[in-house]
Order: sequence, then structure tokens, then C-alpha cells
Amino acid sequence: MIKKWVQRFYLFLIILFLYAPIGTLIVLSFNNSRTSVKWGGFSLKWYQQLFESKTILAALGNTLLLALLSAIFATILGTLAAIAIYHMKKRRQSICMSIVNIPMLNAEIVTGIAFMLLFISVGNLLSIFGIHFEMGFGTVLIGHITFNLPYVVLSVMPKLKQLNLSMYEAALDLGAGEGQAFFRIVLPDIMPGVLSGFLLSFTMSLDDFVITHFVKGLGADTLSTLIYSELRKGIKPEMYALSTIMFLAVFVVLLLVNLSPQKHIKEEQHR
Repeated sequence: MIKKWVQRFYLFLIILFLYAPIGTLIVLSFNNSRTSVKWGGFSLKWYQQLFESKTILAALGNTLLLALLSAIFATILGTLAAIAIYHMKKRRQSICMSIVNIPMLNAEIVTGIAFMLLFISVGNLLSIFGIHFEMGFGTVLIGHITFNLPYVVLSVMPKLKQLNLSMYEAALDLGAGEGQAFFRIVLPDIMPGVLSGFLLSFTMSLDDFVITHFVKGLGADTLSTLIYSELRKGIKPEMYALSTIMFLAVFVVLLLVNLSPQKHIKEEQHR
């Protein structure tokens, strides 16, 4: 009895430490006072001002578009790279996987500075030929795609190793083309890994600050860089409201994803 009580209390403490900051942020988003040390009454004015702020909405649009595009391109390229690595010999495969792991183990600030120097060098080289080059949304997108590639490869590889190639070969023997066999046999089997890589890439791109900060140039602010630029003046309460909306959106999505398999299992049991 005491052991169960201790386990429940320990679990409660973990959940408390995880969600207490988020709970504080949600409460402050409804605070009528601009300062966080004084409760000025319940109000929705920060949500209203959020949707009236062109700067925040523009940064939000850049963030979502950047995360979506980088996740799509990284998923396609990473899946193709994982398939190519999977068909290599074991020695080459281990070498390639070691190379894939390096960006994940490397400090993100090193990657950000490296990309910045690369784009500056490219700009200087193009200026010799009279071509004007500036860092902006495109350079941030390239940086995010490159940064997300290892996560996709590492998400797809385990599914490829579980793949039953006899089904693919049987489809070829029955007259299916290589592309048709891939999309109808291989892709559905590795789809959980592909989706995991896509969601992970989307999340990593959404949260990234370091790489974005070094390669964004002018006029390509995301939420992370916008918040960083406002730290000296103080974060606006509108950001509390935006963070609350984003948290609730993610919470609802996770709730639906976790409930749908249980609903499907219950339907199968009733049949």
C-alpha cells in the first residue's frame, strides 16, 4: 500500500514539474494585467490583440510554412536515402549510418555557423559574376531540410529492416513494375516510419532557433527569432496566448491519435 502511494506521488511530482510551467503560461494568457506578478482579472484581450498583430501572424505563417516545407522535402529525401543505405553492403551501410549520426551528435550552433559561412561564401562567389544573393527564407529552408534529414533516415531504417522483401519480389514476378511494387508493397509497410520522420521533422523545424538565427537574413523571422528579439524589451502577453493555442492544438491532435486506435480495436472486437 505504501509502495503504491509512493509511486503515485512520484508520478504526480513528475507531471507537476512537466506541466507547471505550461499551466502558468496558460493562466497568464488570461491575465488582464501586462505584468506577470500581478493578477488583473480574467480577460481575453491578449487573444484579440494576437489576431490583430501583423508581426506575430507573419512570424507564425513563416514558422508553419517553413516547418511544413522542410518536413515534406526532408521526408522525401530522407526516405530515398534510407532505401539507398539499406541496399548497401554492411560495411558501407555502417559507414553511411555513422555519417548520418554526426549532425545529430554535433552541436547545433556549429551547424548554424557552418551554414552561415557557406551561404556567405556562395554569395561572395556569385557576386563575382554579378549575381546578387541574400540570405532569407530559402537559406533557412535549406538549413532546416539538411538538419531534419538524419531524423527521417533513422526513423525509416528500422522499418526497412523489418520489411519482408519476398512480397516485393513476388509482386515483380506477377508482372508489377518496380515503381508499382514499391508504392503498393514497400511504401505501406514503411509508412509508420515515414510518418514518424515527417512529424519529427515538422516538430524540430517548428522549435529550431539556432540555425534559423544564423541563416535567416532580413525579413524571414520565425516565432523563435521574434521572441528572442523581444527578450530585451520583455515578451508580449500576446505570445502567451499564441503558446496556449499551440499547446491546446497539439494536445487535441495527440488525443485524437491515441483514441482512434482504441476505437478501431473496439470495433474489431464487436465484429
